[in-house]
Amino acid sequence: MKKRKIRLTAISTFHFIRLVYRSILFLAAAVFYIAYRFTNDERISVHLDKLPAVLAVIWVVYVTEMVLRFFPSRLESPGCQKQFARNYIKTGQTEIDVQDNHGTMLVALLWICFNGVFGVLYMSGVFDVGIMVLISCAYAVCDMICILFFCPFQTWFLKNKCCSACRIYNWDYAMMFTPLFFVRAAYSWSLFALSLILLLRWEITFYRHPEWFSERTNAYLHCANCKEKLCTHKTQLHSLWKQVEAFTAERIRRLKQTEERIIKR
Repeated sequence: MKKRKIRLTAISTFHFIRLVYRSILFLAAAVFYIAYRFTNDERISVHLDKLPAVLAVIWVVYVTEMVLRFFPSRLESPGCQKQFARNYIKTGQTEIDVQDNHGTMLVALLWICFNGVFGVLYMSGVFDVGIMVLISCAYAVCDMICILFFCPFQTWFLKNKCCSACRIYNWDYAMMFTPLFFVRAAYSWSLFALSLILLLRWEITFYRHPEWFSERTNAYLHCANCKEKLCTHKTQLHSLWKQVEAFTAERIRRLKQTEERIIKR
């Protein structure tokens, strides 16, 4: 029996599109930064009106993304859309079951400490503005990798079944722009401030309406109602990876057998 191919959903396709253009922005920023350093030119300016074009584009792109996140969207993951009242579908259950805050607080603490190291390096002069911008751009790419392929926060800390049930989904932009907190510039603080507003709105909504965030009380989060179907693509990728591992192991085994035969001769 032939396996039916699962086509990418509109939401998953949008995730891949974001992965592509975020990667392009990161690479473009890296090229500009390297060009500045090798030509011994002025470091990347802290003033938006003097920024290279690619950094202005970065600012516009991520401000646009964050502004759109304040409104319901059919192209966004259910994981961040559960904060809207229109996506609350009552199940009839009243017992709320959301991932506990121990994992959530641990993630927040680790993230602050981890980026605090970058902050110290920046303030001591080891890192410059360009490096901090590149770190944020790299985080943006990693954010999409977490959604599409593997999320360490889900696997190691929160233990949620998928992105739809993620307790910290809307922390993404605040985590992306944490390094920019240390950069005293209008463009950096505007990105960080907007991301912080998104995070605060998410948290306030969670504490006011926890039933929206619980699969037990909100049918919108049930697998049957999921329009993302990202788990199926992740399953396919994991299966492919296992096949690659099995193929590699078999090739290594055969090479060892061949080597042993040559030695015996």
